Amino acid sequence: MIVDPHHHLWDPGRNTYPWLQGEMHDRGWGDLRPLQRPYLVADLLADAARQGLQKSVHVQANFDPSNPVGETAWLEGVAATSGFPHGIVGFADFSSPDVAVVLAGHSEYPRMRGIRQVLNRHPNPVLNRAPKDFLADEAWLKNLGLLQRYGWSFDAQVYYQQMPALTALARRYPDIQFVLDHAGMPAERDAAGIEGWERGMQQLAACSNIAVKLCGYGMVDTKWTVESIRPFVLQPIEWFGPARCMFASNFPVDRLMASYDRLWDAYRDISAGFSSAEKELLFRKNAERIYRI
Repeated sequence: MIVDPHHHLWDPGRNTYPWLQGEMHDRGWGDLRPLQRPYLVADLLADAARQGLQKSVHVQANFDPSNPVGETAWLEGVAATSGFPHGIVGFADFSSPDVAVVLAGHSEYPRMRGIRQVLNRHPNPVLNRAPKDFLADEAWLKNLGLLQRYGWSFDAQVYYQQMPALTALARRYPDIQFVLDHAGMPAERDAAGIEGWERGMQQLAACSNIAVKLCGYGMVDTKWTVESIRPFVLQPIEWFGPARCMFASNFPVDRLMASYDRLWDAYRDISAGFSSAEKELLFRKNAERIYRI
């Protein structure tokens, strides 16, 4: 049995997703047209039919930025009829003067568990995913503390160059649960890039309030194999420990690179040497505990 703590649902025919509608920006993932189709609970369950999926967490999918609570409202309706997702990580812009109002709106929905605002900034502009360096914006940093009112987590998506700033943020707010997305996105595979990722990950691992989701490997390695991702799975588990790591799918984005079965079977292969108790943490229990589902 598994719990998937990082997937997306979307319905471009019903809702607004600016990044999915219109011309698609080249993200290095190949043909993105399959992402422009609806991906609903029935699609997720079909992909996961052989994997024993028990629960899931939806992570914000760049829904209409003028109405972030609309995504949460839609997902609550979806969950009311299908049972999935069990937890919701919504969107809020902590640089906005209205962020407290947005958070209050999200709080009306019982499956809300946290917020993600993508932070990725990189010297190579092709790899930028955020419009500015939010981690250098004091107003943004201060507003992030509003999460403490609700006991919500923050999903952080960064590159290794940003990990020192994220470490400082986690230390500033020791009562907030941070979740590092996509294994720290090891996008650069030269010696300097791997060394930077290793150094940054170990800094983050020293903060007890940071957990890491082991997923998204296809976004930085579109032709991945079990052996190519093995170190980027095992090293985070070594640094963070099995109690602060969780496997996830990042579907349907990573569906562009591999099937759900191939992905989770790779996780099973790589984790074969762990104890049964450790595997339960990695595949299910950590996600249930951290997202309270």
